[in-house]
Amino acid sequence: MASPNSYKLSCSIPGHEMDVRGLAAAIFPDGAFMSVSRDRTGRVWVPNSSDTYPRGLIATGGNDHNICVFTLDQPQPLFTLKGHKNTVCALSSGKFGTLLSGSWDTTAKVWLNEKCMMTLQGHTAAVWAVVILPEQGLMLSGSADKTIKLWKAGRCEKTFTGHEDCVRGLAVISDLEFFSCSNDATIRRWLVTGECVQVYYSHTNYIYSLAVFPNGQGFVSTGEDRTLRIWKQGDCQQTIRLPAQSVWCCCILPNGDIAVGASDGLIRVFTEVEDRMASPQDLQAFEDELSKTTIDPKTGDMGDIKMEDLPGREHLEEPGNRDGQTRLIKEGQNVEAYQWSVADSRWMKIGDVVGGSNQQTSKKVNYEGKEYDFVFTIDINEGGPSMKLPYNVTDDPWLTAHNFLQKNELSPMFLDQVANFIIENTKGHTLGAAAPSAADPFTGSGRYIPGAADNRAGFGADPFTGTGRYIPGSGTPTGAPVGVADPFTGEGAYSSAASRQTSTNIYFPKTDSVTFEQANATQIMAKLKELNGGAPGEYRLSEEVLESLEKLLVSVCNPCASEQPTTEQISLLWKTSHWPEDIVFPVLDILRLAVRHPQVNDSLCGGDADDGVALCNHLLSLMKPQGRPANQMLALRILCNCFSGWRGRSLLLAQREAVLSHAADLCSVCNKNIHIALATLVLNYAGSLHGQPDLEAKAQCLSVASAALESVQDKEAVFRLLVALGTTVASDQTAQDLAKSLGVMSQIAKYTSVTDPAKVGECCQLVLKELQ
Repeated sequence: MASPNSYKLSCSIPGHEMDVRGLAAAIFPDGAFMSVSRDRTGRVWVPNSSDTYPRGLIATGGNDHNICVFTLDQPQPLFTLKGHKNTVCALSSGKFGTLLSGSWDTTAKVWLNEKCMMTLQGHTAAVWAVVILPEQGLMLSGSADKTIKLWKAGRCEKTFTGHEDCVRGLAVISDLEFFSCSNDATIRRWLVTGECVQVYYSHTNYIYSLAVFPNGQGFVSTGEDRTLRIWKQGDCQQTIRLPAQSVWCCCILPNGDIAVGASDGLIRVFTEVEDRMASPQDLQAFEDELSKTTIDPKTGDMGDIKMEDLPGREHLEEPGNRDGQTRLIKEGQNVEAYQWSVADSRWMKIGDVVGGSNQQTSKKVNYEGKEYDFVFTIDINEGGPSMKLPYNVTDDPWLTAHNFLQKNELSPMFLDQVANFIIENTKGHTLGAAAPSAADPFTGSGRYIPGAADNRAGFGADPFTGTGRYIPGSGTPTGAPVGVADPFTGEGAYSSAASRQTSTNIYFPKTDSVTFEQANATQIMAKLKELNGGAPGEYRLSEEVLESLEKLLVSVCNPCASEQPTTEQISLLWKTSHWPEDIVFPVLDILRLAVRHPQVNDSLCGGDADDGVALCNHLLSLMKPQGRPANQMLALRILCNCFSGWRGRSLLLAQREAVLSHAADLCSVCNKNIHIALATLVLNYAGSLHGQPDLEAKAQCLSVASAALESVQDKEAVFRLLVALGTTVASDQTAQDLAKSLGVMSQIAKYTSVTDPAKVGECCQLVLKELQ
């Protein structure tokens, strides 16, 4: 066994055509090296670099609903990603160029190569935080609905509950763990399996941001209590107060320094390395600025202030018990706040407290039955009616401005103008008590008491945002002309691995549809007549109708039949397919065989646009997870057979999103035949999409195939899913990148060693080769 520090292969780099005779490390770019070869070339190799954008890209999201992507070389966007319907408030980048976004429109979206690949739907309020986990294919989203969701291949795998208010931030610890922070003033440590293993308390108001140190041994957090807090070994070891109310964001730099952004418009960098610390003069200036700030007890952790109960300056002669501890003292007619610094062993003034119960407040203005500090008159359109804008100084001016514009159906262009108007016209005013109904649950501007219940309607909601008998599915699943070497046809038609080399790809791309052909018309009709005898009166079929259905069945099962299906027969079949679910399966089996016939396919799948949609909707209703397995399987097989005609193919491509979503819900059903039918449906979609530019459709195919592989055990179903994957990614670099970002390679690697049947292992190896 190798020691922990032994060297192992990192990568193999093809490129030279003859012996590589010399190598040298390069000074620039970082991590690069040069090679020379007998092929008479010298080459410079750069690690993990994009050929197109070697310096990387920068993505930003905004309240115009868009994501702008920039290069370092120009101030204008290189391209813009459009698709969200409200403010984009969170972004996270992953491998292979994947970008994950979160929005007030309650969704998260997965982007790749300037296209939206997937939309993650499930949250009921704004998605405030998103992050891509190191394990490929796993993504997290945190929402104002108080939940966190784990997504794999575009499907929600788990919902984490525990926070009592909006989830504001997420940070990855490892492949298996992550942090979350919330408006409930707590930080939680989670396992991806769903357990919350620790809750951290120290902040006294909303927590907005988290960042983890590279070694995973500590983290930092910021919030509405004006602090940056540094956590080590599970405890808050240092609290740094800033001269700004909201400390919105933080990140840890490569050298270990901490950068924070706050509501005063400044970015501040903190370091523990003496050589990088600010000068004594700058440190004193920062402390002086902090001491001059004013603290509103309603937005912080001070509580209501009664000056007569406060001690004097002598209280500061006693040392503090922990870093960040605060004390209030009375200094003349003022109340001052101090914080204990362990590093300096002294109390530092962090501001003057205003807005206590014994201080004068501004006069309230009544508007629409509520009291406000201000009610502004706003004129947006010259000559048009003026509008009223109510505001409390404890509100967030930007959120107030946004709500005002939405209420009055005004353009978001005015957001900055209105918000700045509020800010400029409320400067210098003493804080008044906030009206309870006006306290905003997102920005941290209202009075907050951790653990206090809030029963207001809408609180936490985003403001914007048996042998011999007939058995359906028995027999060979699919049919093909005898002697054709097709790996889908089963017995006698599949040549062994000994007769060919694995490198010859006979499996994908597979663009012709795979259908379910097996039939025993005599047994189907016998079962139909048997069930008809016991059917409820309103559903019982006459001998004439049974005879018509039998003629239809014979004509569609015999390509050489002289009689073609009639309009009346097709209409009777469609009507009978709505029999009660406990007896309808033989009718569905007739329908499965009938839709292969061009005339039936044209009639039911698109003779009239509404007819096709009606067929789809009827089959989807039979596929609900709580339905009958026989009906589920037959509905899937009917959909597969619809691909045999151009009208059916067009219909299913148009209804793809609904059909594949319903089909994916059957992954967890423990039924071999259902799984084979499901895999075939995905394969037919992949074949129809091959060579097409519809990346979102291909993304759904990859997602459903990946989800199915998590639960499918039958080797034939696995094989068809592998062919579907191979068909989807064949000759499509973007689809390949998406498949890799979804973790498909690691997911299917286990099938490379399968030898029974050999086609599974061979196909898997070819898919992996395509993705490398």
